[in-house]
Amino acid sequence: MNKKPVVVGLVGGGYASTLHGNGYKRVSGVDVRLKTIVDIDVEKAQRIADQYGFEKAVDNFDELLADEEIDVIDIVTPPALHEDMIIKALKAGKHVICEKPLSGYFGEPDDQKPIGKKVSKSKMYGSVLESMDKIKKVVEESEAKFMYAENYVYCTPVQKSAELIRAKKSKILFAKGEESLKGSSSPVAGRWDMTGGGTVIRVACHPLSGILWLKQEEAKARGEEITIKSVVADVGVITDNLTEHEKRHIAAAPEDVEDIGTITITFSDGTKALIISADVCLGGTKNYIELYCNDANFVCNITPTDILNTYYLDEDGIEDISIAEMLPSKLGWNKAFVSDEVIRGYTGQLQDFMECIAFDREPQSGFDLAYDSLKVIYAAYVSAEEGRRVDY
Repeated sequence: MNKKPVVVGLVGGGYASTLHGNGYKRVSGVDVRLKTIVDIDVEKAQRIADQYGFEKAVDNFDELLADEEIDVIDIVTPPALHEDMIIKALKAGKHVICEKPLSGYFGEPDDQKPIGKKVSKSKMYGSVLESMDKIKKVVEESEAKFMYAENYVYCTPVQKSAELIRAKKSKILFAKGEESLKGSSSPVAGRWDMTGGGTVIRVACHPLSGILWLKQEEAKARGEEITIKSVVADVGVITDNLTEHEKRHIAAAPEDVEDIGTITITFSDGTKALIISADVCLGGTKNYIELYCNDANFVCNITPTDILNTYYLDEDGIEDISIAEMLPSKLGWNKAFVSDEVIRGYTGQLQDFMECIAFDREPQSGFDLAYDSLKVIYAAYVSAEEGRRVDY
């Protein structure tokens, strides 16, 4: 174990703070000190502090910047706040962990409302590239590390697939990934000005980033350079034709965002990837990556898994016990989450990030992946709106 603890300041007291809090509890070989959590709702921050052992809760982000003890600032705020916080933290000499997505387009003062329907995706694409390049310049000038909290990279089946691909130097000819669910629990998920898009940026980002990372692991193993050549996408709103009664099981409530999206990527080596996301998947979350290689196939089942199947006729006594994400009921047969924080990568990513700081090495999931993922997402929005292939 390292002698000096890594001191953490966390920004944001929402759902992602619980995922990171659980991850920090399971870090081994590195002494981690959870010092301060910040949220404008200090009572919410205090609840997270009490649950995971942060020493104090405050409502001012600048307190983290001024605290000389804090080594790393972990940003789990809504993405509209990311750019400013990342830049300030790096300039203050702090390492940065940032939740997905890196940035996004959330509107400008002269935009017509609602921006998802009134602002061209080409304008959004250009603005997002400017935002990312601004962050990139600070990242490159800083001696601190930028770590991208993309849990798909650290999912145990994805990590094992990468190990085998590196050993065999396999060529991934076709990759397919999906994250679909019944919609978001967030009341603002249907608004572009709050989320930067719909299901594509909110959930497709995960399998997308996982596949991009696997292609880079392949490239390194084979001594090749593989880049993104082009993007083709289609998005839409498929719940508009439902009555309120017909829609009662679906949580999607799009105002000016999409509730379904598909992205096809062509890489510079001619290989392909398909990413799917939908807000109309009942029965829990569906997360997977499939890889068709020249010498192997991989099916990375992330959720649901078959580790534990449960059957209940009533919920007496288990009302407060979670079986699986996005399940409205525990009755009948269900595929229960077991060691979910490990399988879905939340433990692995915080372990990697703490080791990077303690032992001065680079993260598996860093700025390049954050940049490439968001660039694909907004290129996909351009492609879908203009009905064309977007070439890099």
